[in-house]
Amino acid sequence: MRYIRYACIAVFAVALIAVALANRGPVALKLLPDEIAGLFAVTPTMELPLFVVIFGGIVTGLLVGFVWEWMREYAVRAENARNAREVRRLEREVKRLKAEKHEGQDDVLALLDEAS
Repeated sequence: MRYIRYACIAVFAVALIAVALANRGPVALKLLPDEIAGLFAVTPTMELPLFVVIFGGIVTGLLVGFVWEWMREYAVRAENARNAREVRRLEREVKRLKAEKHEGQDDVLALLDEAS
């Protein structure tokens, strides 16, 4: 199974390298549309290889997706934390009630009763 995983990673790496080599040409990346850039008299433009723009878009999409999913799961994580606090509280209460039950009893009998 490990070799299949390594083979898939190698195929994916070769495909990414092929895309990068095929798209090495520089492209002008404008950060603002011409109308807005003319309004502010600023023309922020960068020359980047096309594969950097493609891979940057993929990485940005992954990061946005991860953050979106993390925020979406907040309710589940909060519910799990509430349940864990409730379990700890109930365990302390059970321990306290068992201690009250065994008050005044012989220590050996209390230990035997606690084991069952």
